[in-house]
This record gives sequence, structure tokens and C-alpha cells, in this order.
Amino acid sequence: MSEAASCHDGHPVGHDDVQAARIMVVDDEPANLKLLSLILRSEGYRHIELVQDPREVLGRYRAARPDLILLDLNMPHLDGHDVLAQLAALADPLAPPVVVLTAQSGEEVLVRALQGGATDFLTKPYNRRELLARVCNTLMAHRGRRLLHDQNSLLETLVQQRTQQLRQSQLDIVQRLGRASEFRDNETGQHIMRMSHASALLAARLGWPPEACELVLNASPMHDVGKIGIPDGILLKPGPLTADEREVMQTHTLIGAQILHGAGNELLDMAREIALSHHERWDGTGYPHGLAGEAIPAAARIVAITDVFDALTSERPYKKAWAVDDAVRYMLDNAGKHFDPTMLHCFVTLVPELEQIRHRFAEPEHNAVRLLADVH
Repeated sequence: MSEAASCHDGHPVGHDDVQAARIMVVDDEPANLKLLSLILRSEGYRHIELVQDPREVLGRYRAARPDLILLDLNMPHLDGHDVLAQLAALADPLAPPVVVLTAQSGEEVLVRALQGGATDFLTKPYNRRELLARVCNTLMAHRGRRLLHDQNSLLETLVQQRTQQLRQSQLDIVQRLGRASEFRDNETGQHIMRMSHASALLAARLGWPPEACELVLNASPMHDVGKIGIPDGILLKPGPLTADEREVMQTHTLIGAQILHGAGNELLDMAREIALSHHERWDGTGYPHGLAGEAIPAAARIVAITDVFDALTSERPYKKAWAVDDAVRYMLDNAGKHFDPTMLHCFVTLVPELEQIRHRFAEPEHNAVRLLADVH
């Protein structure tokens, strides 16, 4: 075995390790402290913390952060078992090993010390070479544990970074799919932003946890992604649709669900639910499956409200924007028919916040007109 992996005649592994090791010695007898200090220093250990009063161990431990503790058992005020209990209560994931020094050889005492957190023990009077060998071996084991902990922490950080990258990639896909549906419809990107933020706001007011609110924020922009598969002659028709054309238009929910099917992650799974079911109605008269009440996924019920509200209060080529009060009145008239009544009544309490969202994501037309006027 190489020198880097073993102790020779009690010598610690590597000169740098000797200099770096921090050892705390706890014993109420000054003579014992002096003897242990001399033995350790003779082997090159320089960072030695001597503690005569066991009541000082915790404070000195926090300040010194030792790599090893040599602990006497029989002491006044607090015995070694009490000190072990105090150290265990800290729940330090990198707690240093504790080698118990005791004149007692009874099995019960030693088992109690080991169960209390001691790593090893030495019986007084101890042999110098045995002491140094145990100190060296214990420090080596602790160093290995710290290296493993550091590697695990690094791996955990890398996993978190990779997970975040995957989530960002999924979000990019979601946003691009949402944008693709915009280009095929009369809807605007600002509509997508308003209804998605309104959906997250409503979810939060309903008591959803933050991670679920973030999911609905990012999944709701794909509610109409299925319109990619609707023929232009129907999708962009300026006038009313015939019964047959309306039936084709309604298939955008099924197309959207097919596009998003089988993703196997929370974001796209919720997006699929929303795409499939946001035209279902509370009373069962919606499409594509005629679901009713709470059989309709909750995220789809939220989007049904926020999508209609923004459509009513926004100007379109085929209609003027409704006043907010008129839109709210119309939607309340349809509570329990089109909309989940509990969700809708919660939604109407959010009108001030919804107005802030509408202002934040206002259509850019007026700004464009002003810019053209400045140019000319």
C-alpha cells in the first residue's frame, strides 16, 4: 500500500495533513492534557485545542471546528456521555470522530459510549504508539468521509443544474409551441401573457402551492396549440362558422392533446390537460368529451375562466373590447353553467390585480402608432 493511503509507525499521512489536522483534547486533569499535547506535537500535530472544563466543549467546538476529539469520560459537571449527547444534538453532517479515553474497561460503559456517538476508545494507561495509530487511522477515515461528502455535494449541485437546464429546455419548447399557435390564429402574444399570468394568479388565490402556480403559468400558453392542425379556411374565416366548420374547429382540443401526449413530465402533462379540456363546461355541455363539474381538470377550469375573460376584454378584428364590468357580469351569469362557480367567484375578487396584468401586457399597437408618428 502506498504512503498516501496508509500510516507508518503511527505517522499521519503526508506532512500537509499533519499540519492541517485540528484535534481537540477534553480532560479535566491538566497532567493528562499536557501529556497528550506533547505526544501529539511530537508527531507534527500543531493545531491542538486543550479543554479542561467540559462545559466549554460546545463553544470551543464551534470556534475550532476540530477534525478529531479525544474525550475523557470521567469528569465533573459534565461527563463524557453528556458531552457526546451535546455533540450529537448539533446534528452536524460532518461531525468529527470522537475517540473516548477512559480508565474503565467495563463492557456496559464502552457500549454506552459507542452508542452515544463515539467512534473508538482507548483504555488508560494507553500505549503511545497505539494512541498515535488510532489518531492517524481515525483522521484518515474522517478525511475520506469529508471527501465523499464534498463529492456528493458537488454531484447534487450538478444534478440540480442539469435539472434546471432540462426544465428550461422544456419551458423553451412550451413557449415555442405557444408562439406557433399564435401565428396561426388571431390571438396575440400579449393575450397569451395576460391569460397565463391571470391563471397563475387565480391558482395562487385558490391556495395552490407555488410550484403548481408556476406549472399553470407555463402550461397555459399551450391551450390552443392544436389550432396548428386546423385548416386556414376555417381558422381564419372572418365570418361565422357553419356547423360542419365548427365541428372541425373543435377538434383543435384533440389535436393539442395529441401533440402534447406522452411527454412524461409535469409541465407538458398539465399542458395536455389544459389543451384537451379548456372548452369543457361546468354543466357538461362543452367539448370534446362533455365532462362536467370536477371531472374537468382543475387547471383546465382555471384557463376556461382566464381565456374567456381576456377574450371578452380585448379588442379583436371582429369585435370591440368589452368593459371589465360587462365581462364580469356576463361571466357571473354563466357561473355554474360554463364556469366553475367557486373558481369564478374567486376570480372576480382579483379584478384590481387583473387590471395590473392587463396594463403590464397591453397590446403594443398604440406604442407602434406613436413611434410611426415620431418617425414621420
